[in-house]
Amino acid sequence: MAYTRIKICGITRPEDAQVAVANGADAIGLVFYAKSPRAVDAARAAEIVAEVAPFVTVVALFVDASESEIAQVLASVPVDVIQFHGQESATYCEQFERPYLKAVRVKPGIDLGAAVAPYGRARGILLDSWQDGVPGGTGKTFDWQLASGRIARPMVLAGGLDSDNVGAAIAHLHPAGVDVSGGVESSPGIKCPRRIAEFVRAVRAVDLTDSGEK
Repeated sequence: MAYTRIKICGITRPEDAQVAVANGADAIGLVFYAKSPRAVDAARAAEIVAEVAPFVTVVALFVDASESEIAQVLASVPVDVIQFHGQESATYCEQFERPYLKAVRVKPGIDLGAAVAPYGRARGILLDSWQDGVPGGTGKTFDWQLASGRIARPMVLAGGLDSDNVGAAIAHLHPAGVDVSGGVESSPGIKCPRRIAEFVRAVRAVDLTDSGEK
């Protein structure tokens, strides 16, 4: 069976992490970016991770953070993967010696191959929607055709996904994983159990279809 990994990002409460995992999420995302309504500090993140079951990947998201900021989080929170969502170079991303994802914001005219090329050691490339001055979490989709066949590394798809469109997104791009935040919320930073369950069901439904199962 085809299997698309699911990350529920912007977790701010232990109970939301528990719901995400109980519904079958493969990873949770913690946002260490003060300007985000979904931001958490290291102490809160540690409380959240303490409630996460084994074998669930914990992803820490940073936006052009300093080395010391990242080091402080890594020293106090059991992070499995770092997600770099700013203008970080490959050299910068690799210095922390952790698996990492590099986010690339997609807009018309982008040379996606060139944008991705320096990050050959990334675990994957996360494609998000471009909005001027906003590093992510826009709640908007981008033209998926811009990404078709242009990524050498495993692709994680983000940007405006929800239970209504994630099936079409997977069928179109066949990403290794999908990343959702606002699409499963009742308000910024507060996850909705019903929407999480619907999102996971929508992903698994297209997985089953792709594998020929019913």
